[in-house]
Amino acid sequence: MSVKLGPAGVPLSCKGRTIVEGMDDIISLGLETMEVQTVRMVAPQHFEQYWQAGVLANKTDFEMNIHGPYYSELLGNRVERGRSLAKIEATLQAARTINARHITLHTGHYGEFGRGHAANQQVANVFSGIVDRIHSIWHDDEDEFPVFPWIKDGTPSKIGVETSGRQELWGSLEEVLEVVNHVEGTIPVLNIAHIHARGHGQMRTSEDYGELFDMVRETIGTKEFYCHFSGVEHRTGNAMHYTQIKKSDLNFEPLAEFIVEDGGWLDITLISDSPLLEHDAMYMMQNIEKSRHKQLERKAREDRRRSLALQTGKTEEELRSKESEFAHARTETPADEKEEAPASEDPANTKVAATSKPKKAPAKTEDNEIIEFEEDDDDLF
Repeated sequence: MSVKLGPAGVPLSCKGRTIVEGMDDIISLGLETMEVQTVRMVAPQHFEQYWQAGVLANKTDFEMNIHGPYYSELLGNRVERGRSLAKIEATLQAARTINARHITLHTGHYGEFGRGHAANQQVANVFSGIVDRIHSIWHDDEDEFPVFPWIKDGTPSKIGVETSGRQELWGSLEEVLEVVNHVEGTIPVLNIAHIHARGHGQMRTSEDYGELFDMVRETIGTKEFYCHFSGVEHRTGNAMHYTQIKKSDLNFEPLAEFIVEDGGWLDITLISDSPLLEHDAMYMMQNIEKSRHKQLERKAREDRRRSLALQTGKTEEELRSKESEFAHARTETPADEKEEAPASEDPANTKVAATSKPKKAPAKTEDNEIIEFEEDDDDLF
């Protein structure tokens, strides 16, 4: 199992705003990837950053990815499609310069096609042309002495077709898988927030993620996944906007549980689309580690129970039942501990008791009874 995490863009905490400075910060946080954002346009002055980022990524084995323009109209008329492809061309050139492993692209509105086979066929034709173009960019016969070693020895970027988050946009999971299954060189970009929104909040349990990844694997036969994750506000099957993960009904814990428990076959890259960027990327990493610790603790209990069963002659089920009884007994409070002290009959004593400063209770009594303090405990998490 391989899991790489990183933000969609330069980290918010980065003092500098260049891609290279962002990469340095990401690496220092223990993250392993990032997605460069070219969502509107690729300005010529950015290419100096791109080649510096490509050199650094090549030396450190840092995974670079890039996101193409948001406002694509690949199902529009000839003028709209040509305008979109011109923006994508700039993204392809930038991807070559930074040695991007994945290029994420949107398709846009259904336009006059509507849903169905005709729209999927048109999208497949367009993405087939994009794949041919990225191959020609990487294998330019006129470039006999390429500046960057990955151009000569590397492989072209994979073209990612992203799932959309709104009903009027082409890009349901089924549509994306149908196109990717017919166009070699493309991959599905599983935007979990979009899938959750289009499915009216369907991604809730680890079983839901198991069904999702099994469906993709059975359809296109891959173990490599490129995913986006964020909290999302959604209504009537449409994503409204991204939110931080903790403020959404899309929780990351079930995905972390699936990755640790049943995702040993996965090779997955997770990009944080959250407004908190690297903060939620770190939150995802912590949840995966927490799930790993829970798995190790459970295995340790099972091994101990198995060893005790061999020593005592009892079955593991009997020992598990006994453990549950002890755990339940520890959580119960004895009835005699709840008795209240009798009230004083002397008014003077009552007045003194009311005005005197209460003594600080010890942490434990002789019977190891837990005492609650008046001051609030700090929440470490």
